[in-house]
Amino acid sequence: MIYSSVNAANERMLGGGGADGAIHRAAGPDLLEACRNVPEVRPGVRCPTGEARITPGFRLPVSHVIHTVGPIYNANSDPEATLRSAYRNSLRVAKDNNIQYIAFTAISCGVYGYPYEEAATVAISTAKEFANDFKEVHFVLFLEDIYNVWLNKANELL
Repeated sequence: MIYSSVNAANERMLGGGGADGAIHRAAGPDLLEACRNVPEVRPGVRCPTGEARITPGFRLPVSHVIHTVGPIYNANSDPEATLRSAYRNSLRVAKDNNIQYIAFTAISCGVYGYPYEEAATVAISTAKEFANDFKEVHFVLFLEDIYNVWLNKANELL
């Protein structure tokens, strides 16, 4: 079975705070090196907002890490389309790499300021588009507030 975790990264892909930092710490220094080896598409940008890249999982209990960059809610002209693109591109990368099980964080819901209710709608409805492509899609949500919003939205949309 092939498992993947999705990292809510920044465009540099060199680690950061929140879930991104936790994933980098848990995976070990080889993840940072793998991210450094992802070619820049422009100076300082390895993964543009809304896109996704894949690396091995190293010390994580997953085969791969899919890195995606969600929008900064108040700084993006169309945050819904960009967030949908981040989820959709992550799911496409997973599908292209024969990943059967995938786990997401609440992309853009931390310091990027995306409202939980809107983010849950985008995340769950986009994952639903790929329902036949994966054995399981998980959302790993660390705050009770986010968990409750996602649970209510899943009950509404699924």
